[in-house]
Amino acid sequence: MGDQAPKPKPKSRRFFYIRVSVLLGILVVVLLVALRDVRSRRARNDWDHMLYVAVAPVRLENVDEASVAALRARLPALEDRLAAELARHHPGTSIRPFKLELTTAVTAASPPPLPAADGVVDLVQHSMALSAYLKDIDTRAGIEPSLYDSRIYVAMRKPRKAERTLVEGRSEQGGRVGLVELELDAEAEAVDLALIVIAHELLHTLGASDKYDPSGRTLVPQGLAEPDRVPLFPQPFAEIMGRNRMVSATQERVPSSLAEIAVGPTTAREIGWLR
Repeated sequence: MGDQAPKPKPKSRRFFYIRVSVLLGILVVVLLVALRDVRSRRARNDWDHMLYVAVAPVRLENVDEASVAALRARLPALEDRLAAELARHHPGTSIRPFKLELTTAVTAASPPPLPAADGVVDLVQHSMALSAYLKDIDTRAGIEPSLYDSRIYVAMRKPRKAERTLVEGRSEQGGRVGLVELELDAEAEAVDLALIVIAHELLHTLGASDKYDPSGRTLVPQGLAEPDRVPLFPQPFAEIMGRNRMVSATQERVPSSLAEIAVGPTTAREIGWLR
């Protein structure tokens, strides 16, 4: 008998190889994009250029225009305060660390979503829900995420009580997105408290960690703006990642203005201002 011609591969197997090849190609592209993003995020901490930050106001209630305008008017003061702190840790630098841009205010029916639980499925679902939420905000506010080094979304409500409270937000540590929910009016103290929270979350995106314990009390010494001060108390500033200003070993106060915040040495090392 003569040689028989080889049988052609079944179509199903050929399509299988095609699908695998396509999926591998997609995986390679995703990994390359992720690697590029990681390198880009790390490069922010080299401080060889100004970082551009979007501050995106999101109205959860009918917060008036005067409050949003007051927030916009005070952004340069926060830029100046953080620039002064960089210069304190890095004398002689000519770099201004941040340019903060208040984007168009938009209205949302609810604040950014929270994870339902800590399980893997819950976290994946939360990530998808948050991504959709922020994409909607970006679209309506005209925000192009690729133009910014970090983005801080500020969900605003009207004040419900007379006393001021410093609200903690949520951020990707070392990521690009920070979330803040707070009460805002046009009074100077309320605006500066909002900016302090924004600065706190912004530094989270650059790798800074919280400097307070689960009860909210400042950690010593890492949560102090001047841990080598003699005598140690009262501290003249509130460390931005510790939130409060320690006036004694047992008492601390919420800062009332941008003039009362500072970046302590531990935080400065975390974000690359000290080596």
